[in-house]
Amino acid sequence: MTLYEYDREQVADSSLCGIDEAGRGPLAGPVVAAAVILPLDVPIDEINDSKKISPQKRETLYHQICQTAKDYSIGTATVAEIEEYNILQATFLAMRRALEGLRTRPQLVLVDGNQNPRFDCPTRLVVHGDAVSANIAAASILAKVTRDHMMIELDKQYPMYGFAKHKGYGTKRHYETLLEYGISPIHRRSFLKKFQQKNPSLSLYRGKFGEKMAYAYLRQKGYSVVARNYCSNYGEIDLIATKGESLLFVEVKLRDKNCSYRPCEAVTISKQRKIIKTAALFLQEHPGAWNAQFAVMEIYQTRPENCSIQLIENAFEPEEGYVFF
Repeated sequence: MTLYEYDREQVADSSLCGIDEAGRGPLAGPVVAAAVILPLDVPIDEINDSKKISPQKRETLYHQICQTAKDYSIGTATVAEIEEYNILQATFLAMRRALEGLRTRPQLVLVDGNQNPRFDCPTRLVVHGDAVSANIAAASILAKVTRDHMMIELDKQYPMYGFAKHKGYGTKRHYETLLEYGISPIHRRSFLKKFQQKNPSLSLYRGKFGEKMAYAYLRQKGYSVVARNYCSNYGEIDLIATKGESLLFVEVKLRDKNCSYRPCEAVTISKQRKIIKTAALFLQEHPGAWNAQFAVMEIYQTRPENCSIQLIENAFEPEEGYVFF
């Protein structure tokens, strides 16, 4: 029996919807669900379980499904929702959003798997449904391709993790980057509990993660970073950058959305004095006609999937009467 034959046996007309998800297993990123209503008299060649199709073929079928489907919709659940509700409930949430996004109310919904999301319409669970039903297979392709595209976009924001390649799954390289850069805002912390237990110093890499983002931001803005983690007996400067005659001493501060104060507020007067004394040592070692400034790079996690970055130039100055260059 072909996938379309199975679907034709389920309802008298073609108001049959298939729902499937992508992204339950990865360590990072959202979970995505798709709902699809195909015309059963216009079969799409080679439609199948998305896991059995090459990425190139999935892209082709994705566009064919979007053009051919009577109706389709995408639903997502964020990393924050995965953490709040658990991955199963977040998956059901994404499925409900996909179903609610349809213009057409289906006569029957076929759901891949053996766990009931409890929709308010007739539902049938189909184990390995993406290899049985054309509608579920189509939904699996839309969900997979959509999520892959989302991870490719997130890779541009967090290029150090390689999301474009592994899409957030727990590859060896992905775990290696976690050890190098720490946990990003789009990682599912509940999925990394055992990994953190085995690597208790993982949280120490949070600062390095912020500095990596700050470094990339400065480069994007045309600065040349001439020193990183420059140390003296007084303290440390996270980044030192130049652009033309401007010399920037940058303190990087990363805070998450639950923080009750701005990142720059953590640069206290005491911290400023240590930075200024360390900057004086750097200028002794690198004399020149510099226009020196002290800056704070605020990296603020406004939501789990995103960070806002603000470079505050001239964030503070040496106290009156202090000459350091």
